[in-house]
Amino acid sequence: MWHSATVRTSLGFVALALVCLLMADFQISAHDPWAELGRLFLGVTRPSFSAMDYLGEAVVRTLAFAFVGVGLGAAAGLMLALVFRHRAVRTTCAFIRAIHELFWALIFLQFFGLHPLTGVLAIAIPYAGIFAKVYAEILDESDPQPSTVVPHGTGVVSALAYTRFSQAWPHLASYTAYRLECGLRSSTVLGFVGMPTLGFYLESSFAQGQYATVGALLLLFYALIATLKLWARPRLLPLYLLAAPFLLGDGLPIRWQSVSRFFTEDIVPEPLRQGEGVAGLVPWLGDILANDALPGLWNTLLLTQIALVATGLLALMLYPLVSQHFTGRHAAGRVRGALGHGVLVILRSTPEYLLAFILLQLWGPSMLPAVVALAIHNGGIIGHLVGQRSNQITLRPDAPRGIERYAFELTPRLYGPFLALLFYRWEIIMRETAILGILGIATLGFHVDSAIQEIRFDRAMILILITALLNIGVDVLARRLRNRLRLRHTASCEP
Repeated sequence: MWHSATVRTSLGFVALALVCLLMADFQISAHDPWAELGRLFLGVTRPSFSAMDYLGEAVVRTLAFAFVGVGLGAAAGLMLALVFRHRAVRTTCAFIRAIHELFWALIFLQFFGLHPLTGVLAIAIPYAGIFAKVYAEILDESDPQPSTVVPHGTGVVSALAYTRFSQAWPHLASYTAYRLECGLRSSTVLGFVGMPTLGFYLESSFAQGQYATVGALLLLFYALIATLKLWARPRLLPLYLLAAPFLLGDGLPIRWQSVSRFFTEDIVPEPLRQGEGVAGLVPWLGDILANDALPGLWNTLLLTQIALVATGLLALMLYPLVSQHFTGRHAAGRVRGALGHGVLVILRSTPEYLLAFILLQLWGPSMLPAVVALAIHNGGIIGHLVGQRSNQITLRPDAPRGIERYAFELTPRLYGPFLALLFYRWEIIMRETAILGILGIATLGFHVDSAIQEIRFDRAMILILITALLNIGVDVLARRLRNRLRLRHTASCEP
């Protein structure tokens, strides 16, 4: 039901987004963008699979990076979850998951180069922090009563296996499967920084105007996501995990002297390298704040607020597509539900970075492609979860239909869980907003990428640190808002 506190909070976020909208740059500057969009649509409807010599390799590399990265992240996250109660562990996990996979990739590229280790660690490190948090919450939600009847002398591992793990296993497995889907998206996006995955060939095909090949690559990507449950069966996962490391490719050899120089020289602040000491450090930091951090921070917050509200509005419009209360349970309703599910799969499966890249090519550089990309992806995720939640609600036989059912029966009951999911995605939207700067939008990622291009790694690391602290701050604020409004959500269902 509607609560005054949630209504006031929602209206406050909408009002703030409207103010931000007045200050945002939404200009479409591309020449004849709709004709370009038409050519892209034609390419998707008439895909060309003639370049199968590299398409097959791109799919294999995408799968390999996803399996190895997610596998390592899950293993490390499970171990961290067992000691997650310690503040140092929680702080470390919050920090590593606050840095986007592409930022990690940009860091590792500087000393590992285009080596498979770059892509694997870029996925595994932030995923370890995410897995640790969610696994710990799932384990904490399990019933502690069985632990009190474990025979004296039972080992710690055995006690956990037969008490908390046995209860939590379905939720752990379900969330890990979802993270594998996320890993496929992350692996694809790594291609935009040079890793040999689907994203690499998609970017090059788009730049050359080969829209038929772009269509083929997009369809391959959607096919991988849509058929995930068919080929990623539990009994086959050990085989995939064993084979994946051998399918990553070789890459260029690692120059360990470059690794050493990166940590001992490259990321050391320039004033300290020049021997100027603390006296030179203060103006150096002031220059970074004035010229890079504050402008990037302002645009990141501006874009995030607009995208957050747009995500919420889109999710509320989309959830009826998969709600049985609107599609119906008869044959025609099941067909409508399947179509709605397919639409939401496409929306939530398309990585924000990939969609923003495509829209930037069509509309030109502005905040509009970023807002649309963030809203479509996150709105698809939340719309799917809210729609599934609506199927657990039983309506009375004489419940109204149509718009009245939507406005007065279902949406008021679903609004609390919806708002909890939206606040959970807030930090994720902030992280994605920052990374979209690599595409040319003037968020924090733009200034990070510029510093790296100028081989000023010390400035880049300061900006990445600011980005991580910003994401942590938003995560803390969102958690406090959820607690204040008494919004509940299940850890195992978190997107």
